[in-house]
Amino acid sequence: MTFIKENYKKIADYSQNLSIKNQEIKPSIIVVTKNRPISSVTQAIKFGIRHFAENRLQEAISKFVEIKKKHNDIELHMTGPMQTNKVKKSLEIFDVFHTLDREKLALEFNKNIGDFSINKKKSFFIQVNTGNEPQKSGIATDQLFDFFNYCNKDLSINIIGLMCIPPIDEDPQEHFILLKNLAKNINLKFLSMGMSADYKTALTCGATHIRIGSLLFDD
Repeated sequence: MTFIKENYKKIADYSQNLSIKNQEIKPSIIVVTKNRPISSVTQAIKFGIRHFAENRLQEAISKFVEIKKKHNDIELHMTGPMQTNKVKKSLEIFDVFHTLDREKLALEFNKNIGDFSINKKKSFFIQVNTGNEPQKSGIATDQLFDFFNYCNKDLSINIIGLMCIPPIDEDPQEHFILLKNLAKNINLKFLSMGMSADYKTALTCGATHIRIGSLLFDD
């Protein structure tokens, strides 16, 4: 599995040109390395990539513990569903969490986060279930305001933005626009939205963080 530098450059150029045109924040490209070997991660690091994502704790540990010792500027993002019993271990390896979606999980993070924020503050996106899909993680849109206030005021969690994964059989644009409006209503400026299949649409809707995997690796 080879890291495709040319594809990364195309995505980076597209996102940068769009951000300049719209006078918006330059988007971060998060390279998703789930199910990819360490050799692929190493290739990406040599190219200069520093933002990576995994969606399973054990895979992240197996790949990134040693890598982060060698490269202390690596920022690792958690993009998969979280279980409360894995919070403490997750805080040891991840820097940014994209899937905060319920009070019990937020409370568990709040209980454990102090020991892991000394050197670098942990950051969180609230995952919103914009399609109201029962099988999908994410907080309902009508519960977002109260949940944000709970995390932001009752707890000491650093909420920086919102995240969504649109339903696979619907136009993603309406979900990206909805997420942007929800973020605006609670004064959050970061939007984690858009993957390999829909990142261009996400960027036109104001994405600040896009999560790219399959486009960047030759399987």
